[in-house]
Amino acid sequence: MNSFQEFNLNPALSRSLALMGYTQPTPVQAQAIPLALQGHDILGSAQTGTGKTAAFAVPLVEKLLSDPHGSALVLTPTRELGKQIMEIMHKLLGPKSPIRTAFIIGGESMGKQFSQLRARPRLIVGTPGRINDHLQRGSLSLKDAHFLVLDEMDRMLDMGFAVQIERIAKHLPAQRQTLMFSATLPANIMKQADVYLNNPKRVAIGSTVKAADKIRQDVVRVDEAEKYNELIRQLDQREGTVIIFVKTKYGTERLSKRLNKENFSSEAIHGDLRQSKRERVISDFRGQKYRILVATDVVARGLDVPHIAHVINYDLPQVPEDYIHRIGRTARAGAEGSALCLITPQDGLKWRAIERLMNPGAQPERGLKPVQNSQKSRKRRRHRGKRPFHGGGAEARAA
Repeated sequence: MNSFQEFNLNPALSRSLALMGYTQPTPVQAQAIPLALQGHDILGSAQTGTGKTAAFAVPLVEKLLSDPHGSALVLTPTRELGKQIMEIMHKLLGPKSPIRTAFIIGGESMGKQFSQLRARPRLIVGTPGRINDHLQRGSLSLKDAHFLVLDEMDRMLDMGFAVQIERIAKHLPAQRQTLMFSATLPANIMKQADVYLNNPKRVAIGSTVKAADKIRQDVVRVDEAEKYNELIRQLDQREGTVIIFVKTKYGTERLSKRLNKENFSSEAIHGDLRQSKRERVISDFRGQKYRILVATDVVARGLDVPHIAHVINYDLPQVPEDYIHRIGRTARAGAEGSALCLITPQDGLKWRAIERLMNPGAQPERGLKPVQNSQKSRKRRRHRGKRPFHGGGAEARAA
């Protein structure tokens, strides 16, 4: 498929796609959309940043526009990803669409959600925990939800949502169309596919354990005591926006405060922030009001900010697969980007697990020495004044 026009979509949906600048489908869209339009269940896997959301959103909206009966449910692991999905859905539906929607996530006002559900929405996007909450209260009915999307299924299982998804499925009609997308397809995902999918068509785009081609990956070996100094040196050498991943909520706050004292503009984001604060932080980062976002893995998936130039793994992820999702925040929409890992002697086991995931059978990387930093050069930097924010641009600079 070379054009969205070849899908013969509802005219209203075609107009929305044109306004959004969607002309040529990405590979995952070209494979998944025709199969979904034919009514098939789909088991999909694709690298982050490949246009996966539109691959299920387009057939979902087409179904709602062409059939006045029935509704659709999209389950997603995080509030941030759910918000982005809903934004795309609203754009596809168009500004004057009669199809009502409901955004059902934790951290949002229950009163607002009650109001949305009383309006009998035909499209519901939500997280499993809050969806279950409304099912138990009787404020949500899914008896006519004939279209189900399970997005980031591997992440939902990692976050412990298996039981909630199972409970939700009991409220859904047996005869339905289900689209399941997962970044990786280990045995537990295939087992879930057997439960929820009926003779699915398989859609796979590229390796799900390989970084995008336009991401330059660098590794710096450093002693724990010198890791922060090395981070400052790396930030001084790079231009453009940066996401720094750390392992704890407290760590994000502490590191962001230290960076701000060094005259870097930064904000922290983690799971304990109020939803309104999280949305403001992401909105300000998207608007380039500050340069650096210090984050836990809460934003490793779903955050779509095209101008991110660099991803720095200050702490390695606990789960090897999360490395792919972290570095996938850069080099989006065809841009270039860079990813850097600061690896201490204590990180040996975690790094080898990442290497085995990305390069099965390959010899472990060896021979890199810890970077030696000068305390004098660090002191000189402290007196250079506020650092300029060279925003925008995804050009990857050498580490």
